[in-house]
Amino acid sequence: QVQLVESGGGLVQAGGSLRLSCAATGSIFSFNVMGWYRQAPGKQRDLVATISRGGTINYADSVKGRFTISRDFAKNTVYLQMNSLKLEDTAVYYCRGVTSTHSTWGQGTQVTVSS
Repeated sequence: QVQLVESGGGLVQAGGSLRLSCAATGSIFSFNVMGWYRQAPGKQRDLVATISRGGTINYADSVKGRFTISRDFAKNTVYLQMNSLKLEDTAVYYCRGVTSTHSTWGQGTQVTVSS
């Protein structure tokens, strides 16, 4: 089974940028949809952005115009470019891949936005 490993989180000032990476141990083409989710302390895990195998992209309203999801099939990696970061973007960010039979989550990477 393909595993997902996130990286790129860290501490950044408000207004700054970070790029998260989600590296798969196998082909990301095996997933129907891949996406980024986030979970802030005491809150539920929410969708941030998704990209389908065919390239259809969706964003949460809260990140539209600031975040960009992309992928590199050659590197089996999905990215989340985050610009104009806000305090409320602080959360653990998770990568997820969905096939017709199961869902795979990464271990998460912490993003902390400071004032």
